[in-house]
Amino acid sequence: MLRVLAVDDEEPALEELLYLLRADPRIRSAEGATGATEALRRIGGAVDAGPEDPSAIDVVFLDIHMAGLTGLDVAQLLAGFAAPPLIVFVTAHEGFAVHAFDLKAVDYVLKPVRRERLAEAVRRVAEQVGERSASVTDAAADQIAVELGGVIRFVPVEDIAYAEAQGDYARLHTAAGSHLVRIPLTTLEERWRSRGFVRIHRRHLVALSRIDELRLDAGSMSVRIGEAELAVSRRHTRALRDLLMRQGGR
Repeated sequence: MLRVLAVDDEEPALEELLYLLRADPRIRSAEGATGATEALRRIGGAVDAGPEDPSAIDVVFLDIHMAGLTGLDVAQLLAGFAAPPLIVFVTAHEGFAVHAFDLKAVDYVLKPVRRERLAEAVRRVAEQVGERSASVTDAAADQIAVELGGVIRFVPVEDIAYAEAQGDYARLHTAAGSHLVRIPLTTLEERWRSRGFVRIHRRHLVALSRIDELRLDAGSMSVRIGEAELAVSRRHTRALRDLLMRQGGR
């Protein structure tokens, strides 16, 4: 199911395109933008929020001739993003097709837009999104994307000792330092449960293999991971002790 942003500075053309897109059962959502500036703002926010956010955009159906920045300008700017949405150009002009495909456009649809031709463009997009999702899923099992100085890098999950909740974000702690990611701790808990991570507190998710010591003091429990000492909440104390006992008995 695709999440779409359609961009055209002519409102009747935009409304017609949105009508056709929303009628396609492969489209989860289709929103419109009436210019390049608005489109870039919304795409930038969606990319920053990540693919799991409700504002995420899989593909942009993009007019070429617009006031101010053209669709080709927008596509060139998106090429600098770490994980930009796919692009389908929708235009009344045939002469830009070569340039459009040089910009890695998935398709080039001529106006007036025919339902059958648009359905073919959606099919091509769905195919590429599926391939991209499969690749991302495979990579996500072993690593997580973090931003360092405007550059996206991938940190192996096995390097992470524990994660700390910070509102809707989580701070990942490794031997080399820490990284802030816009993913709630509950999401990481579900994603990494099978990789040996366990919740010990509402604020902390830890890798069992990285626990150096389990400490008991006046009925309170804590764990030491490197130089950090993390409290274990009463709610999680028994489960953690049982897990460590089973792990130690292997």
